[in-house]
Amino acid sequence: MDTPRDSTREPGTLPELTILTGMSGAGRSTAAKCLEDLGWFVVDNLPPGLLPPMIELAGHTHGSVPRIAVVIDVRSRSFSTDLEAALGQLTAAAVDPRIVFLEASDSALVRRFENVRRMHPLQGDGRIVDGIAKERVLLGDLRAAADLVIDTSDLNVHQLRAKIEQAFEDGGRPALHATVVSFGFKYGLPVDADLVIDVRFLPNPHWVPELRPQTGLDPAVAEHVLGNPDAQELLSRYESVLRLVAPGYLREGKRYLTLAVGCTGGKHRSVALAEEVGRRLRASGVATQVVHRDLGRE
Repeated sequence: MDTPRDSTREPGTLPELTILTGMSGAGRSTAAKCLEDLGWFVVDNLPPGLLPPMIELAGHTHGSVPRIAVVIDVRSRSFSTDLEAALGQLTAAAVDPRIVFLEASDSALVRRFENVRRMHPLQGDGRIVDGIAKERVLLGDLRAAADLVIDTSDLNVHQLRAKIEQAFEDGGRPALHATVVSFGFKYGLPVDADLVIDVRFLPNPHWVPELRPQTGLDPAVAEHVLGNPDAQELLSRYESVLRLVAPGYLREGKRYLTLAVGCTGGKHRSVALAEEVGRRLRASGVATQVVHRDLGRE
């Protein structure tokens, strides 16, 4: 694994750069405010073409602006070409920007725009969903290149702030951050998942009367699930997979991994396995949080 980003650069060097982008209505303003509270110099709605000169100017501030977060959206007509050119210039200048992409489902975005009675910036004479569709197309390549994708569909303001704080905490953290999400397939895949483990092949505690009302957080259920030889084999093999892909992610500049563990309803098997995967990742030195997306939905 590579070393953590250094937030205390020598005077005269270029600042650390984070590009904050994503879907309109997905929480960019909240994330930007959180970064500002964490000590980042935040620039909102900067045209992509101004990124390289801004970073160059910041490099002459003798270290007084060590960390810059830039909020970029698609209001610029030449957004895609301008951003591609800007990123190319930054790479040539040995600046490695961290890209954070905020995502949300169509239904969540529509609900948010309707609640504040605002038009989507790209909907024109059409509907909100038309603007959302156009924006997803424009942002497709940027989302694919993002270091961190955060799905805010089911997050409140405080939960989003907690995710940002966890991703940008300072001091001696491992280079790779992992989020392990348990979920139920009947509720759909997590949209921000990088890797998915399907554990529906394991015996379901739902069919054990005394275990049915419990969850994967209860010791009896965890013992039932993890005590299965197939579960132990899966965990062992997936540890090998993670040891393979983690260094590769870091070489490609991806520092945030979302690993989704799914069973039918997201109550028993996926919860127990997610907790165990999280425990093993922490033991290997990876900063990890475990989230149970669908626990309590049944």
